[in-house]
Amino acid sequence: MKKGLGKGLDALLFDNATDDVLADGPVRTVSLQAVEPNKKQPRKYFDKEALQVLADSIAVNGLLQPLVVRAVEGGRYQIISGERRWRACRMAGLQEIPVVVREEDDRAALELGLIENLQREDLNVVEEAEGYRVLMSEYSMTQEQVALKVGKSRPAVANALRILALPEDVLTLVLNGSLSSGHARTLLPLCDAISPEEVYKIAKEVSEKNLSVRETESMVRARLNRKPPRPIKKKDVYLAELEHSMTRSFGRKVKISAPKGKAKGKIELEYYNTDDLNDLIARLIPEEGV
Repeated sequence: MKKGLGKGLDALLFDNATDDVLADGPVRTVSLQAVEPNKKQPRKYFDKEALQVLADSIAVNGLLQPLVVRAVEGGRYQIISGERRWRACRMAGLQEIPVVVREEDDRAALELGLIENLQREDLNVVEEAEGYRVLMSEYSMTQEQVALKVGKSRPAVANALRILALPEDVLTLVLNGSLSSGHARTLLPLCDAISPEEVYKIAKEVSEKNLSVRETESMVRARLNRKPPRPIKKKDVYLAELEHSMTRSFGRKVKISAPKGKAKGKIELEYYNTDDLNDLIARLIPEEGV
């Protein structure tokens, strides 16, 4: 079920000259080795065939559109916009590349890069959802605020975020093109009914048998009919409202557990990696931080 390039040759070659809305300023030339990507950017998968086509264009025409970067320690530069072009430049064997240097702090650079990426049409649905999640967790944005920032509707952002409920192994299949976004959304109901391992097993079967979305829907219905979904526990209205309020405030899922008949309970806050955990702790105990 591997996807093709998804765009014509002319479009790929045009990528080398596409305007970058952030590239407003004087252009300078720097060593390619001095430039590095932002590790917090959600985009992780780059189609090798498409990159090669872009690299071939750059090898012939040079890099027509400069990268947007910021200066970091050690005389190096971190990419704000243009990681795909940077990767293609490495493949093309360039030693120096044109850049526009902007003075941005960590948070501003990440936000600018995220929004610029999220406004593109070729972002994978998992990368798109991860980008929204980062904006919500790093900047405490609501779905409405994220939608306004990237120029999309709130339902579109909410639907994209639902993908992150799938197991990591299934998200990897979507990232590498083994499953389409339509297949991924079709598998979502299974997450409330069976184990992550079983969901992945079904997703793998869909990929290996090259099933259509309609065929996948039939498989999911059959699996759900064999085992009813896990019952949804009714929460106290007050606790449910608290969960919703805290989730919006912290930009991450918050779960409040209060056993019936007991005075004590617990609050669970999700975090997504070590940096995110450190940021969360810094928000909870700002006088100490990490």
